[in-house]
Amino acid sequence: MRGVVIVGAQWGDEGKGKVVDHYALVADLVVRYQGGANAGHTLVVGGQKTVLHLVPSGILHPGKMCAVGPGCVVDPVAFLDEVEALRAVGLTVDASSLMLSERAHLVLPVHRALDAARESAAGPGRIGTTGRGIGPAYEDAVARRGVRFADLSDPDYLRARVEALHFERNLLLTGLGAAPQSVGPTVELLLELRDRLAPLLGDVGRLVAEGAAAGLRVLYEGAQGTLLDVLHGSYPYVTSSSTVAANAASGVGVGPGLLGAVIGITKAYCTRVGAGPFPTELDDMLGERLRAVGHEYGATTGRPRRCGWLDVPALRYAARLNGLTGLALTKLDVLSGLETVRIAVGYRWRGQRWDELPAEPVAITEVEPIYETLPGWSEPLGEARALADLPSAARAFVERVAELSGVPVALVSVGPDREALIELVAPFG
Repeated sequence: MRGVVIVGAQWGDEGKGKVVDHYALVADLVVRYQGGANAGHTLVVGGQKTVLHLVPSGILHPGKMCAVGPGCVVDPVAFLDEVEALRAVGLTVDASSLMLSERAHLVLPVHRALDAARESAAGPGRIGTTGRGIGPAYEDAVARRGVRFADLSDPDYLRARVEALHFERNLLLTGLGAAPQSVGPTVELLLELRDRLAPLLGDVGRLVAEGAAAGLRVLYEGAQGTLLDVLHGSYPYVTSSSTVAANAASGVGVGPGLLGAVIGITKAYCTRVGAGPFPTELDDMLGERLRAVGHEYGATTGRPRRCGWLDVPALRYAARLNGLTGLALTKLDVLSGLETVRIAVGYRWRGQRWDELPAEPVAITEVEPIYETLPGWSEPLGEARALADLPSAARAFVERVAELSGVPVALVSVGPDREALIELVAPFG
């Protein structure tokens, strides 16, 4: 049985956590394939909000196996804090429910220090990172000087790896005017954490491959969004990993043949955290209204999200890039109460029309959206459980999104609660 990939189709923060939580009801194994603690997946269960940064959202379902793949970079302190917080609310989090890849790279204190120093030195030109050290950790991984969880088993080898990493990173920190980091405390911290981490470490790729061969339903959970992909996003205002669906295989350690359906998550409008181009941004009272009603503040940083109308050219780009087989349309309820709603159906730039997000830095900054205006609706949507329950205008909006993007809508979220969903297509067929 092939798996289902969940991928953000915008600039992140699309509501992937809720969708993964719902699909985990019928999945057997939920595995995270990229990113780090810069992600934040918010779920509301029984009125209680839970924010997960590293552990897959499926952990909230007893009896499910979850895993963090080798494509992730993991702050061991943040990871264990999250595990303990889940245990504190009565969840079983041990080797029977969670595995952390021994091949995953560690986010160290020096990475966080370097992240902060770079952003401070960049001034107005800063990218707007979360400051969690994710980018520097990925840099060290590809530069072959990173530290992996497998390295914790040999203290002497671990110290040598940490020393080599600090040698180069401290040169850069000093050049940026920041204090260098000490090797000793970092090694001591990692050795203190080693015994707590050891029971959860394992070969995630083997776990997933063997599970799939045995007929288990595997859900692949991504972080951030397509337009933050390091290669294909709005560069350089991107994250440091590959966020697209194709990376689900590599980021877990299995062949692409195990991937099946690809569900792209998109809000009924758009948001973005941090700097970078945002063609449909609403820098006015309407944008403020979307932020307030949608509670649009970063789950990881608490920063207010920039808000704007749904951007279909960007969504078409995400659909092509990920090979989307379905859309999960979230936060449709936030649009309730508007007399009209708008959808960007194309761009205009220097006399030309664009139907997808352009790569040129000037173009993506200067494009003028071409909007289509649709009737709004006043009714609340939180109790709807079928398309027929929606007001006709809301139903027409859903249908128009599918038509314009070329991707059928598989799921509609109509409120923050776990049950506030309309499922049109079962995730595993």
